[in-house]
Amino acid sequence: MSPPFLTAPALHAPGVVHGFFGRQGGVSAGIYAALNAGFGSQDDAKAVTENRRRVAAAFGLGPSILLTPYQVHGAQVERVGPAGLAERPRCDGLITTEPGVPLSILTADCAPILLLDPHNRVIGAAHAGWKGLLAGIVPAIVAAMLNAGAERGRICAAIGPCIGQHSYEVGPEFMARFVEHERSTQRFFCAGRGDRSHFDLSGACAAQLEAEGLLPVHQFGADTCALEAEFFSNRRALLRGEADYGRNISVIVLTRAL
Repeated sequence: MSPPFLTAPALHAPGVVHGFFGRQGGVSAGIYAALNAGFGSQDDAKAVTENRRRVAAAFGLGPSILLTPYQVHGAQVERVGPAGLAERPRCDGLITTEPGVPLSILTADCAPILLLDPHNRVIGAAHAGWKGLLAGIVPAIVAAMLNAGAERGRICAAIGPCIGQHSYEVGPEFMARFVEHERSTQRFFCAGRGDRSHFDLSGACAAQLEAEGLLPVHQFGADTCALEAEFFSNRRALLRGEADYGRNISVIVLTRAL
C-alpha cells in the first residue's frame, strides 16, 4: 500500500507527478515512526531504505534514483541531467528537464517548494528555511529554471507543509535580520509574548515566489510542528528534549516526454 501524500492543484499537469509526504505509511519505529525518509537521522538505515522505496514506488520508480541533496541552508541549485548525479550535491535546490529523474527535498519544519513549468517541461525542488530565504534560494531556483528553458510567466509553485506561524516563536534578533534585509518582511511577523514574535515562513516563501512573477503559488497551511500524527518536526523534538527527529520528503518527477 502506498504511503499517503498531498498534491497541489497548481502542479497538476500531464506527464508530471508530485507528492508531499508526511510521517505515515512507513516502517520506522519510535520517534521515527513511521515514514522517516532521512538517512541523516540516527534511524535504522534499513528502515529508511524501505521508506524511500515506498515513496519511489508510489510513482512507479525505483528507490536508487530518488535524488535528495545534502541540504546546507543556502542558495546553491544544481541541474540534474539524464544520468542523475555522480554524488550527492551540497545544495538546497534541484532542477531538471529529464523525464524519469525524480527531485526530492527533505524537511522537518522548513518549507519544501516544488516548481513546474508544464509548457517547457522544467521542474524544480527547493528546501527553504529562514537561512535559505535570506540567502536567496527562491530567486536562485527560479533563475536556474529560466536558464534551463522555463518561462517566468509559466512557472507554478507549491509550498508544502512547514512550521506554522503559531508554532514559530522567534526572538527580536531573528526579526531584525529579516527587516534589515528587506523592511517589507516585517509583515510576516506577529507579536508574541514579551519581546517574542511569530514568523510566517510559508507566507514569506510565497511572497518571494510571487515577486519572481510566479502565479499561482499554492500554500497548504499545514503546521508540521502542531500536527504530530501527520508530520515530523525538528522544533517539536527540541521542545521535548528528544535526541533526533524524522524527515518528511517531497518529490516531483516528469514521468514522460510529451
